[in-house]
Amino acid sequence: MALFLQDWRRYRVLPAPRRRLLREALRHLLGARLALAFVPFRRLAAGLGVLGAESAPEVPAEQQPAVEEVGWAVQAVARRVPWDSRCLAQALAGFRMLRARGIAATVYFGVRRDPAAPFNAHAWLRCGGRVVTGEAGHQAYRVICQFAGPGRP
Repeated sequence: MALFLQDWRRYRVLPAPRRRLLREALRHLLGARLALAFVPFRRLAAGLGVLGAESAPEVPAEQQPAVEEVGWAVQAVARRVPWDSRCLAQALAGFRMLRARGIAATVYFGVRRDPAAPFNAHAWLRCGGRVVTGEAGHQAYRVICQFAGPGRP
């Protein structure tokens, strides 16, 4: 309970645009979690853009702050929600948020061998030269597919 109150106090002193961004990230993480539970992956993948394509390696300087803010918001909210919001949910939420801002991004799916786990997979989101979500350890995974999405729906 004390942690919740501490988070609530931090939230309340944030500027209004950052609070809106956190609420948007919350909506997208919830939507991603529900989609992962109830929507077949092929339908989810169809909304991610072109299979095998990649977005540009750089984003225009004026879009960079939005990319940073989206990454911050998705990760901040994902740490605090009571449902599972690991890498794939974060990548999907961040992808949708960037797309709404007209910023193209790429979602990567990777696997790695691990004797302790029969299937070890990871998803991450890249926009320009920055890994927006799922950065920790993503280099250890072999990319099996990626989807590049346009900036606008």
